[in-house]
Amino acid sequence: MTQAETVSLSDMMSLELKALIKCGIYTSKSDVVRDAMRCLYTHQPTLKLNIAIELYKEGEVSIGKAAEIAGMSTVDFKEILAERGLVKDITLSKERVKKGLELLKRIRR
Repeated sequence: MTQAETVSLSDMMSLELKALIKCGIYTSKSDVVRDAMRCLYTHQPTLKLNIAIELYKEGEVSIGKAAEIAGMSTVDFKEILAERGLVKDITLSKERVKKGLELLKRIRR
């Protein structure tokens, strides 16, 4: 799931990044970026919620995983989705509907 990403930095930021690594505060550019992201989330906690919503909307994560990313219960996450008018369209295949109906018929017997 990991993929190399390219980012553009100003010349000064690039020098600062290299200096942080050279003086031993960080071991790699990746470590700097991970720490920067942690700091960003700490100072702007709503970002995690927005990330979770976007990942859920795009089908990248389940609702349970999205709630975990947002740092809340699934029930609370669902409430926020409802408040924002976000309802995920669930499309079931004919095969899945057929299996569901067969299961219901067996249960009713």
